[in-house]
Amino acid sequence: MAEARRGLRVLFWGTPDFGIPTLEAIRDGRHELVGVVTNPDRPAGRGRRVTTSAVKDWASSAGLPVLQPERPRGDEFVRAMSALAPDISVVAAYGQLLREDILELPRHGSINVHASILPRLRGAAPVNWAIIRGDDEAGVSIMRMVLALDAGPVLRIARCPVGPDTTAGELYARLSELGGGALAETLDDIAEGRAVETPQDDDAATYAPKLDRATARLDWSADATELSRWIRGCDPWPAAWTTLDGEAVQCFAPRPGPSGNEPAAGDAPPGTIVRAGSGEPLLVSTGSGLLEVGEVRPAGKRRMSAGEWVRGRREVAGARFE
Repeated sequence: MAEARRGLRVLFWGTPDFGIPTLEAIRDGRHELVGVVTNPDRPAGRGRRVTTSAVKDWASSAGLPVLQPERPRGDEFVRAMSALAPDISVVAAYGQLLREDILELPRHGSINVHASILPRLRGAAPVNWAIIRGDDEAGVSIMRMVLALDAGPVLRIARCPVGPDTTAGELYARLSELGGGALAETLDDIAEGRAVETPQDDDAATYAPKLDRATARLDWSADATELSRWIRGCDPWPAAWTTLDGEAVQCFAPRPGPSGNEPAAGDAPPGTIVRAGSGEPLLVSTGSGLLEVGEVRPAGKRRMSAGEWVRGRREVAGARFE
């Protein structure tokens, strides 16, 4: 009961802004944040300026100790972690695998805020793949961390719907908030001794591999619905893209269009821009059906409406994305 009154000493592990609502939920609750572990500062952007992580920025403003090992292992790191005397580690998008001795160092072990309904979509990019695969429901799982990838028993699941126009960025923000609330409730359960850990069904597991620029290239021979999901699932990163006249063009704001009754559609090869007006989305032929593309980002330029892009070019209609 003494532990329940004082709460848990929590060491947070994370790097991007996905973890900020979880940090805020811990700060605002009964438990004590004793420090954070985040990735080292890295060069980023076109200027390759050294950039700190969102988690480091938040922790520094809160006056918390920050650990930034290249790899979270070794005697020096273990001593620094042990000095913070955590009761439990909470991991949310940290970006590195943890060894067993690190997972088990806190007396309550380590738990993870994972952005899927486990055992579905284990892996690095569950938010993106939930949209790409057409799921109508997503969620956050709070799970016990084990050495196998996202395979530990689940303590809590929080769910939310995925709409037909939802982007990965929108779902990411929604799940980060959902994760903060679910984590706070789970910490209370652990502190009170009422947490229930449910093993995952490994036979039902699916995976969400990391996305990169190469995998985000659009294949116009796919059908319009599949292409729409790919574009939304890669918005804002890594951004689905194609080429026109050898130049890269990122695509956003998709919607499956008319079924083929556009005058210019006919038997146009996949990728053909069958409609391009200054005040409307592009209409592009696909392997099955037509796809509207409402926004684009040409190489080296900002994101803009398709209509604005068309006004700055000549003879877009009839050209073909490759």
